[in-house]
Amino acid sequence: MPTTVPLGENRRAAIADAAIRLVASRGLKGLTHRAVDAEAGLPPGSTSYYLRTRDALLTACVNRMLERDLSTQTDLVGEEMSPADLMAGMVIGMASSRREELVARYELSLEATRRPALRQALVEAGIQLRNGLAELLAASGVPDPATAAWPAAAMLDGLMYDRVAGAGSSLTPAEFESAARRSITALFQGLQT
Repeated sequence: MPTTVPLGENRRAAIADAAIRLVASRGLKGLTHRAVDAEAGLPPGSTSYYLRTRDALLTACVNRMLERDLSTQTDLVGEEMSPADLMAGMVIGMASSRREELVARYELSLEATRRPALRQALVEAGIQLRNGLAELLAASGVPDPATAAWPAAAMLDGLMYDRVAGAGSSLTPAEFESAARRSITALFQGLQT
């Protein structure tokens, strides 16, 4: 049975998804236009047609991850839960179901220290995510939510980083969930003052 080859924006998404998988599994050294074509099941030259440069390919990864993060934020905000539970749900969910993507994100973050275009894409993505977090904090009555969003986002990211790349990876899922919920509840209580 022949496979359906995605076109247009769907092809761009397939390329970005394949690139994210490669960064997570092989690191940045394993990320080539040819490897992305093979990983995505696309004809040779497809990736370079859509994304001519390595910077364009790396930026596409960041933009695709941002798209997913914003979708996750939107999906969870509609749920009836406390802000602390909402933040815990995002962290626990991402650390368990989007582990591969988190590994790629941290690889890209380190690479961004040497690539200005990638750094700019990561900064812009981070600002959008922090703005969404600030809106959540504002709706919850947190004073000065824009200022509070920065340390809150850094802590949430730190919990996910530790889970996928640090000592937190040794915790059972239940231990991680309990510790994350406790930390996020304490953070949220501290932001209320």
